[in-house]
Amino acid sequence: MDTVQISLLVLLAVVFVVYRQMRTRQTEGMGNLITAAAMVVLGLASGGLFDTGHLALSVTLFAVEVVAAVALGVWRARTVRVWLDGSGVAWSKATGWTLLAWLASMATRVALYFAGAALGLTAATSSVLLFLGLTIGIQSYLVAGRGRALTGSRRRPDTFVG
Repeated sequence: MDTVQISLLVLLAVVFVVYRQMRTRQTEGMGNLITAAAMVVLGLASGGLFDTGHLALSVTLFAVEVVAAVALGVWRARTVRVWLDGSGVAWSKATGWTLLAWLASMATRVALYFAGAALGLTAATSSVLLFLGLTIGIQSYLVAGRGRALTGSRRRPDTFVG
């Protein structure tokens, strides 16, 4: 995939995920997890995650990106409102804090991109897909876990619920 295609895919995916998070929806839905998994697979399959000319530095920056993606996903998950309705179904809805955390996530990703460029690393746009896939996946998994905790369910849902 070229840079323009990846940029459009990333933009569409982020808009889709944030839009879905801002709507009231059941926490057991797996739509965002599927989107996240697809982004991770595409990011890995696209290759070029490491600059072979500066391998140690590239791997270090990659590790920082993974830690940041996970930490930001955890932070955003904590900003999502999760509750039970009268029939015992868990629901979630993002808050204004979630949008602020998304902005911080994007700013962090841009800062990491420019840090790599300043260090002389060849930037791989596929790493953006991997970063977003990880951060969306972590957030979705944790929000679903909070919903399961409220309902007392220990198992993952067997069916896809948008």
